[in-house]
Amino acid sequence: MTQLIVLPHPELCPDGAVIDAPRGVSICETLLENGIEIEHACEMSCACTTCHVIVREGFDSLNSAEEDEEDMLDKAWGLEPQSRLSCQAIVADTDLVVEIPKYSINMAKESHK
Repeated sequence: MTQLIVLPHPELCPDGAVIDAPRGVSICETLLENGIEIEHACEMSCACTTCHVIVREGFDSLNSAEEDEEDMLDKAWGLEPQSRLSCQAIVADTDLVVEIPKYSINMAKESHK
């Protein structure tokens, strides 16, 4: 199994974590299944930027970002060349080091009547 190394985040993962990540599953799903409550306001439909992560190692092993993801990433806080939406980034066979940014911007809008 691939290792997903999560760098420390003050609220979500203060001590960092090392997680076994199954191949073919998104980074977001892997984090959530292991108790790291990353935001995912659009329910992983690639319609917001709350699950934005920076892949510090292993970036090239991930599936390529689709145009919808690239468009959303342009709106993310703290965008870097190795940024991905964790709901769209699928784990392969290479270990990953992931940083969850301190801030996120919620692009999802809920309709209230």
